Amino acid sequence: QVQLVESGGGSVQAGGSLRLSCVLSGYGYTISLYYMAWFRQAPGKEREGVAAIDKADRLTYTNSVKGRFTISTDKVKNILYLQMNSLKPEDTAMYYCAADRWAGLSLDRSRYNYWGQGTQVTVSA
Repeated sequence: QVQLVESGGGSVQAGGSLRLSCVLSGYGYTISLYYMAWFRQAPGKEREGVAAIDKADRLTYTNSVKGRFTISTDKVKNILYLQMNSLKPEDTAMYYCAADRWAGLSLDRSRYNYWGQGTQVTVSA
């Protein structure tokens, strides 16, 4: 069974930076086998895809974070990262990492079967 655990959230002022981490664990599981993504959900809103990375390290981002966020993986440590720069108050949300072996390079939440518990990001003006 794949397990995902996020960390790195916190409270920052607008313009600041945070780096989120997501550790993938489980006997015999390696991040190289999975399509990975970051999603976020603000209060009263639907969960939206933020960034995704495929097995060949191709990337995709939602328009609102392009140029500010960077998704990456450490295949040795089985960690997914999201570097977030120039943060805005509208980036405030619970951030979740997701994984699936067959999702494709996708920001569609329905394509991912494994989810972490989330880490809160709060950006103040």
